[in-house]
Amino acid sequence: MDITDYDKALYYTHHCACIDLSVLMMKTDDDILAKRIEKFVHAFIRETEFMKVKDARDNLLTYIDYVYRMEPDKDEITAITSTLD
Repeated sequence: MDITDYDKALYYTHHCACIDLSVLMMKTDDDILAKRIEKFVHAFIRETEFMKVKDARDNLLTYIDYVYRMEPDKDEITAITSTLD
């Protein structure tokens, strides 16, 4: 898993960099991330209701948080590797 895509998405989302998010959407291999970015950018540009923009942003951030929680840290990888040896 290339965690840098999620780091970039998090950074660009917090800075409302829609152009950079759109480029990332095209380059990422994660289809779910691309779809969530697309929904956020569309809402940010087109929606007039703040709650819809906020919901799209929260949906994207929730997915990024989910991915970070699923990424094992180095201690877990070391523990699993030592158990298998």
